Amino acid sequence: MSLAEFVKSRRKATGLTQEQFAERAGVALTVVRKIEQGHLDLQLVKVNQVLAMFGHQVGPIPLS
Repeated sequence: MSLAEFVKSRRKATGLTQEQFAERAGVALTVVRKIEQGHLDLQLVKVNQVLAMFGHQVGPIPLS
């Protein structure tokens, strides 16, 4: 499951609109929309603020 699919499905399961979810997560509505649309140019801090709503977080992937 992609990040976009995960966030969208979990948000919908809570019954929150994108606007309500963004407010509760403490991020701008555009952040939630970009995540759900699969944009790749996101700030890790903002993604983690959204994922914290579900008890998750991501970190940078080391390039070896």
